Amino acid sequence: MDRQDLLGARLVENKLVSKEQLQMALDRQQLSGGRLGYNLVTLGFIEEKDLDKFFKRVPPVPHSLEDTGLDLSFIVDLINKHVVFMGEFTIPMVAKRVKLPVSIVDQAMEVLRREKFIQVTGADQLYKTSYKFSMTDAGRNRAAELLNICRYTGPAPVTLEDYRKQAEIQSVMNIVITPEQFHKAFSHLVVSDYILKTMGPAACSGRAIFLYGPPGNGKTTIAEAVGRALPGEVYVPSALLVGGEIITVFDRSVHAPVEKGTDASEYDQRWVCVKRPTIMAGGDLTMRTLDLDFNPISKYYEAPLQLKANNGLFIVDDLGRQEMNVDTLLNRWIVPLAKRKDMLTLHTGRKFEIPFDQLVIFATNLDPKELVDMAFLRRMRYKIKIDYPTPEEYREIFIKICKSNNLEFNEEIFEYLMDHYYTRMDVRLSSCQPRDIVDHILDDAFYHGHRPELTTEKIDMAWDNLFVK
Repeated sequence: MDRQDLLGARLVENKLVSKEQLQMALDRQQLSGGRLGYNLVTLGFIEEKDLDKFFKRVPPVPHSLEDTGLDLSFIVDLINKHVVFMGEFTIPMVAKRVKLPVSIVDQAMEVLRREKFIQVTGADQLYKTSYKFSMTDAGRNRAAELLNICRYTGPAPVTLEDYRKQAEIQSVMNIVITPEQFHKAFSHLVVSDYILKTMGPAACSGRAIFLYGPPGNGKTTIAEAVGRALPGEVYVPSALLVGGEIITVFDRSVHAPVEKGTDASEYDQRWVCVKRPTIMAGGDLTMRTLDLDFNPISKYYEAPLQLKANNGLFIVDDLGRQEMNVDTLLNRWIVPLAKRKDMLTLHTGRKFEIPFDQLVIFATNLDPKELVDMAFLRRMRYKIKIDYPTPEEYREIFIKICKSNNLEFNEEIFEYLMDHYYTRMDVRLSSCQPRDIVDHILDDAFYHGHRPELTTEKIDMAWDNLFVK
């Protein structure tokens, strides 16, 4: 089932359209093109506001044990591992730790009481939620056994099926970026109209982008700007449960949480609302970082980079500079890029499928024809060259860099730089050089304790330090 079929199935499942309406929209899509949602709206089968609301669906609060997708015994064991570190605790305190509703936590703690793993030590009121509990010796022994099996003590995980459903709804293939939004994301950069006109549709497509060109001209910066242009927020699970194994997904080093300012009862707290992620990997990218990382001490997994990047942007920077062979890396990506799904393997040997829903940008300053074969390039819908700046663009970059550093731009000194060095020495203009030159001037001023300024002497100093003679 391809992505459009999956999206359609979710719309039917939520009773937003009928099977017959979905089929008519798919037939129209084959004839006229466009996204499925656009065709459904055009045919009058769904209103645009309802479609937009569907794409902003939050993970629903589980009202019963069945809604969590987890076995009661699993929740009981997870709580047992939590409370062994808590001293005295209440049901709401435990619920806050495992991110499950009080009613479900109450069921699990009742089991712990029957098994005599916990005991009531007091209460502030007659309400059960005010009861204070503590561990028994039997409970501590049971917790030690459980921690020896798996040391995970985070929020309760979500099921793989629930994750797939949420990831499909949040897909980068469903986002809409207006030209105004895209220009705003690039407003701090000096880029040609060609780049803006090409990168905008490329980002909206959700398909892979191949950036190439000489070094120092902004490929990485442009790729990062695309990440800022991606609209909206997505929900990332704290952890997944697959085949009885736990995989942590939410990662504060790459996911930026968004404060919703809403009541905790409005969505499943096992998920974290974040900005659409932007993850970058360069020369440090290895095959291991694209596979599940099992910790033999904690005995649970950390998700690979592409799983953490789902519903966002994955930048493969400096392609060709990785320790592994480029063909090995690209062959690993061929199926995910084409099918938009990936296969991972647990240490038990069990394989399972995950969504591969991300905008992927490959960036390199090596010759594409020498780096990758044509079969792979054919899979890159957009191949965009980021070239040297024109003199006008270079000047605009220099002015922006000066302004951002409170350094007064001097036209006469700038002309000295252009004539004395670039023209006479026949040096190619590069987008990174204004920043490098100004940084040298700022460093020199800081060291000597005076206000930075553009002078011919400072330009000479910066140039001598910038290039190898």
